[in-house]
Amino acid sequence: MTRRRWIADEVSGDRAALVGSHAQHLARVLRAEVGQSFDLITGDSVRRGHIISVRDDRVDFALGEEVTSSLLPDVGLLLAIFKFDRMEWAVEKCTELGVARILPVIARRTDTHLGSAAGKRAERWRRIAQQASEQSRRASIPQISEPASLRTVVTDQADHKIVLSEAEKEISLRNALESYRSQQSVLLAIGPEGGWTEEELSLFAANGWILASLGESILRAETAAIAATAIAISALS
Repeated sequence: MTRRRWIADEVSGDRAALVGSHAQHLARVLRAEVGQSFDLITGDSVRRGHIISVRDDRVDFALGEEVTSSLLPDVGLLLAIFKFDRMEWAVEKCTELGVARILPVIARRTDTHLGSAAGKRAERWRRIAQQASEQSRRASIPQISEPASLRTVVTDQADHKIVLSEAEKEISLRNALESYRSQQSVLLAIGPEGGWTEEELSLFAANGWILASLGESILRAETAAIAATAIAISALS
């Protein structure tokens, strides 16, 4: 049976703990008992954890050997903000697929109300990413930055930067990734509903981004984010 993996809330030496709602789920829903073993993400490593005490609001572990986890390619998303329910779904699924970081961006065509409210959503996106990381047995949680303007983040220093656009007709994302190596970082830009403006595409080009396509179909933003992440992770693994 596959051992359940948790992200430790507290780590000190060879001890770790889950607290709050994290602990409540393990203690009440899964009925954890002293002596049970789980894998715990403890920062940069995954270790075997043996429960030494259980309370409704806290579960303590003694940490044992390190658990080997395969490394995922360094694929990030520059994700233009779109409707929050669909964006949450994209964050969850891209986390499960293995995305390393997500940079939420307020684009020219981002709805004004969504853009102004996005700052209050960042912490919720991080919680969703944490839960999805545990569910998919990742060894780390993707970093999700505070929402920012495109001009602020377009200068990111990833090794390779690709903007997905329906304006590109010749180069597919998979073809664009063919010459990249797995240890290199890749950042993919997914536009908002309505796509990137010509001004934004010019800004990308001026900062070293290349254009690529996900095909002839016009995809919803969340579908494009998930498809692009899956293609990149597969191509670089």
